[in-house]
Amino acid sequence: MSQQRIEVSLAGQKITLATSAEHEPLLRAACVLVDEQIQMAINGGNRSIERASMMAALKIAGDLITLQKNQSQQSTSSNVSSDEVTRLQGEIRALEDQVDALMQTLSLPGSPRPIVP
Repeated sequence: MSQQRIEVSLAGQKITLATSAEHEPLLRAACVLVDEQIQMAINGGNRSIERASMMAALKIAGDLITLQKNQSQQSTSSNVSSDEVTRLQGEIRALEDQVDALMQTLSLPGSPRPIVP
């Protein structure tokens, strides 16, 4: 992975960063997000870039933590016990057996005899 230099703008300041070609799109998207958050903090009354940058970092970190908690809760709530999986697999097999039995008695139009697998 070779490194390349890219130039981005954060809070109106040009910054040169090193990245790989593979990670460049992600880095550029992250810079856009950070710049937007810094601008929102400045527009919200933070006069210094340093303070606005800290507020932006805290906002992004809070969003990340919230996302991780939501993802963790979704993973926990979607876990199904192995007993439930076994029970459902048994129901599926029983339904498949019923379908097979019905298919053996089914006749196609114009066919004088039942379908036999």
